[in-house]
Amino acid sequence: MGKTFKQDKGIAGLTILLSLIVMLFVIGLLVMIFTIMGSKLQTSTYDTATGIVGNETLITVQETYHNFAKAGLRDVACSVTAVTNATSGTAIPSANRTTLNCAIKYSGVAGDFNNTNWNVSYSYTYKADNSATEVMNDTTSGIAGVTEWFDIFIVIGAMVVLILLTVVIITAIRSSGMVAGGEQQGANQVGTA
Repeated sequence: MGKTFKQDKGIAGLTILLSLIVMLFVIGLLVMIFTIMGSKLQTSTYDTATGIVGNETLITVQETYHNFAKAGLRDVACSVTAVTNATSGTAIPSANRTTLNCAIKYSGVAGDFNNTNWNVSYSYTYKADNSATEVMNDTTSGIAGVTEWFDIFIVIGAMVVLILLTVVIITAIRSSGMVAGGEQQGANQVGTA
């Protein structure tokens, strides 16, 4: 029994394009899985670091929260040890202030401490990077960057389909006998008696 080849009519390379789209979908799924896994590994390898800040000056403290300088650190937790008026050095009692992690605001009744500069001393703990987290961050970013190439692959796949379609059309025209060089008898004899 001889070999039989698959001869789909009228699709001209669409199976190639569909295979490309399925392949890109699977690659995208794997990229997503590895990126999620990498980010979970990265967050589990941070080091815990601590520090102390003495007399950090906050300008014009009012009834809205003012962030400390260390408020932007990763998973930071601040513990206020002392708050004083920056001009007079008078201690500001806890009844006149409210702290929220690494932020503070004036919360007393009208008094001498509203709209003034404050000196705040505090200790803080946060999650610090180490060599393992830097490697995981670079790896995760590198893997996640793969998807930037997907549009190029789709364009190339579409171009291959268009080229295949052009080849199919040229082959069909040549074999129809309407032009010279066709494989059938009577080429260039269309419409003659």
